[in-house]
Amino acid sequence: MELIKNLNWRYATKKFDPIKKVSDEHLDQLKEAVTLSVSSYGLQLYKVLIVNNKEIREQLQPVSWNQSQITDASHLFVFCNYKDVTPNRIDEYIQLTAKKRQLDVEALKGYSDFMKMKLAEKTPQETSSWLKSQTYLALGNLLTACAELKIDACPMEGFDSDQYNDILGLDQKGLNASVVATIGYRHDEDHTQNLAKIRKPSELLFEEI
Repeated sequence: MELIKNLNWRYATKKFDPIKKVSDEHLDQLKEAVTLSVSSYGLQLYKVLIVNNKEIREQLQPVSWNQSQITDASHLFVFCNYKDVTPNRIDEYIQLTAKKRQLDVEALKGYSDFMKMKLAEKTPQETSSWLKSQTYLALGNLLTACAELKIDACPMEGFDSDQYNDILGLDQKGLNASVVATIGYRHDEDHTQNLAKIRKPSELLFEEI
């Protein structure tokens, strides 16, 4: 299984080569992988910003614990969850489903009503946590796809979400910066690439019942 080999190859890259860039072809494949990520109800209640603007990335670095990956990596992915679940977001999904599967919208009314009811049952805290968790599902697909393409990546939670929201104008869009990932190619001087991968042994991580 090549996937296991590639997952063993990957690591959270700490120092990127600022000269090497991910090709447009590979970037398109990564975007497709993110698009195909699973999400609750299939709603994809998030948006992914790919920040290439050098000046903006320089603004983001100080509010990202001054980590060099923010400016040195080829691309910066910012996964943003919507701050709330409005009925129109579900309606948009139903409309898209009807179009793609050549169905009458009315035939999907039961499913639409079910989603609206179940999501309305959540408390604001539960909704916030649920929305944020959706971005991590997409992040996982990005990291796996990067490993398949031998593109280095580093998922990052070390940043000030509020500052990101301000710099990227996310509040006005009803979005919140949830988690970020930098992608590119490891620098020869990144010593972490030679460290042994630390994972729990299978017998501790898994339990069959």
